Amino acid sequence: MEAGGVSKGPGKPGFGANQGVSVLDFVLRIVAFVCTLGSAIAMGTTNETLPFVTQFIRFRARFNDLPTFTFFVVANSVASAYLFFSLPLSIFHIIKSGSQNSRIVLVILDTLVQALVIAGASASAAIVYLAHKGNTRTNWFSICQQFNSFCERTSGSLIGSFGAAVILMLLVLLSGIALARR
Repeated sequence: MEAGGVSKGPGKPGFGANQGVSVLDFVLRIVAFVCTLGSAIAMGTTNETLPFVTQFIRFRARFNDLPTFTFFVVANSVASAYLFFSLPLSIFHIIKSGSQNSRIVLVILDTLVQALVIAGASASAAIVYLAHKGNTRTNWFSICQQFNSFCERTSGSLIGSFGAAVILMLLVLLSGIALARR
């Protein structure tokens, strides 16, 4: 037994729990990666043109017409790349569940990426709300009755991004639990 009454050898109490937390961390990273990648792809490929066209005007809605949606795609792409490149470190934690320094680095980076994802999703949520509801005081009209596919795709990508933000919160909590168990 080591100090504090927690033993860290195979078959002893404390070894399986830390390894279980590391496996859950790995699975949650994969799910968050899929959520952020799916959200970035869904928003980045959102484009709708209305079927009627006049001689001089064509009605089209694209994600890059709004800088907020561009930020959303970049934020989710960065988060997706980070989550992909953090998978080997998560595998390392499964193999060697007693490492602390790399877990502290992951907690810091997970928190930063979580803030980035929440910032992109929150800003885009405001724009999607305006697209659905409009604002009569400022004469901004709801466009979702005309651009139905555009609004469905942007709303769906927000769901994936907020899901990834919740998973990133869980990852920070799991890393905190794993660090506290040492």
